[in-house]
Amino acid sequence: MLGVELDAGAYLEKLQQELARIDRAAMERWADAIYEAWRDGKYVFIFGNGGSGTTASHMCEDLGKSTLPESELMDETRKRLKVLSLTDNAGWLMAIGNDLSYDQIFLQQLMNFGSSGDLVLAISGSGNSENVLKAVDWANRHGLKTFGLTGYDGGRLKQIQQDGLHVALDDMGMVESIHLALFHWVLNDVFARINAQGRYAGAVEEAARS
Repeated sequence: MLGVELDAGAYLEKLQQELARIDRAAMERWADAIYEAWRDGKYVFIFGNGGSGTTASHMCEDLGKSTLPESELMDETRKRLKVLSLTDNAGWLMAIGNDLSYDQIFLQQLMNFGSSGDLVLAISGSGNSENVLKAVDWANRHGLKTFGLTGYDGGRLKQIQQDGLHVALDDMGMVESIHLALFHWVLNDVFARINAQGRYAGAVEEAARS
């Protein structure tokens, strides 16, 4: 834990250094993948464990609500992003974990919901969470797109994912914080593209209305 050794100023300096090292092209591909799921009417499934699990919930809420202007949320004609966090169905998670095994909790949900062309956002700081890896493996074998968010050395997730964003840092707290901070840019970029705002102003998206 970096904060054990670093004071507040040194911690912030380290955070700035790590943010400067991020692969910006990977951020853009992350945004592309979500936008393309919206454009093509595909689902986005997000999951992870612990802090990454609550990050999945946060991302799902933001992508579900904040890809349209609030003034248009009551508009039934607006095309919506289909997004689910597989960390949020407590009853199903407990049933699968108890009756099968914990490494099945995301895979079993994905087998019910997932279809070819859907997008999987898999979050694992270590890259070695077995339940994440089993779901990503299934997704890869069934025509889904897989994008991983990793830390440390990326683990096995970095090896089997189709694409991803890696935070090369051996500190779980900072890795998780960076994942979520970068996501908010991704969210803003997807919002701008869907709604032809900001740097995308004037762009015509024929699929904007279903």
